[in-house]
Amino acid sequence: MESASIPVPGAGAGAGEHEHHGPPEAHQSSRIDRQTLGILLFIVSEVMLFGAFFASYFFLRVVANDGPWPPDPFELPVTVALTNTFILLSSSFTMHWALDSIRKNNRRGMQMGLAITFLLGLTFLFIQVNEYVHIGFSARDDAFGSIFYGLTGLHGAHVTVGLILLGIANVRAWRGHYGPEAKDHLGVEVPGIYWHFVDIMWIIVFVTVYVL
Repeated sequence: MESASIPVPGAGAGAGEHEHHGPPEAHQSSRIDRQTLGILLFIVSEVMLFGAFFASYFFLRVVANDGPWPPDPFELPVTVALTNTFILLSSSFTMHWALDSIRKNNRRGMQMGLAITFLLGLTFLFIQVNEYVHIGFSARDDAFGSIFYGLTGLHGAHVTVGLILLGIANVRAWRGHYGPEAKDHLGVEVPGIYWHFVDIMWIIVFVTVYVL
């Protein structure tokens, strides 16, 4: 198939050498940065992934279950999960502090905010692994065990990815890579968007699995 030719405005006949072959050049939208748009589209896909797991959870709980929930003899450590919830919520505030600090050219505040956010996320993950060790059942124990580990493990995997992003952001922050201009702190803003998504998803997981 031949490529389309777009004549250059103002060129007369015989100016074929000035014709542009193929589609016109793409221009970046000024409304949203490409990196920000990319992470938002990625989050949309992750919401659909979590939605599939939640659909399975409610099917098992509402349709396939006749007795109490969680079914006997399963017991969930609600207090431990609640503590973990406060830890992860706190990390959202420190992440916001880091981003707000670099916007005001407060490099020390950004560095401290990123470091504390990373440590809080690591603490959350450590407590969750410790919960798995002592909870008393595995993913092989009935459908409840499978969906419990499926939902909480999926979220734990996202926390791990978030920690990797935060680790990179921390290293770059201490090397002086960020600045107050919007284009100069995308390395803080983009991981921050992802981290807030991880926090919101945990609240939904906690309420759904541990509270309701």
